[in-house]
Amino acid sequence: MSDDQRTLADLSEDEWRDRLSEDEYNILRERGTEPKFSGDLLDESRDGTFVCAGCGAELFDADTKFGSGTGWPSFYDAREDAVEFETDTRHGMTRTEVNCAACGGHLGHVFEDGPDPTGERYCINSVALDFDPD
Repeated sequence: MSDDQRTLADLSEDEWRDRLSEDEYNILRERGTEPKFSGDLLDESRDGTFVCAGCGAELFDADTKFGSGTGWPSFYDAREDAVEFETDTRHGMTRTEVNCAACGGHLGHVFEDGPDPTGERYCINSVALDFDPD
């Protein structure tokens, strides 16, 4: 992790607003969710790496992406130490929230109904991601 990424967690909310688009701010900083089937990266299938739209940290390898049919990009694994987890009890249910380990940005949630080899499904907002093709 670079020094720039380590300091991003210390940015004020005004600094984040200046840095991000309105949609990115809503998802990454206010824990929003994009409408299903609306994300630009839902059908992305090239080789490469999905990175945090807030800070550029590498989060998911393209070869872990799969079609879940849920309407959001889905991955069966994250890069080592790339994400952190938090219990989310909003909306009358308990889920496991997935956040960028580098900047703390909200990415989505992880569920235990994914494919082998992990059995996990990282359900991630497209707006929270950028894609770097190989």
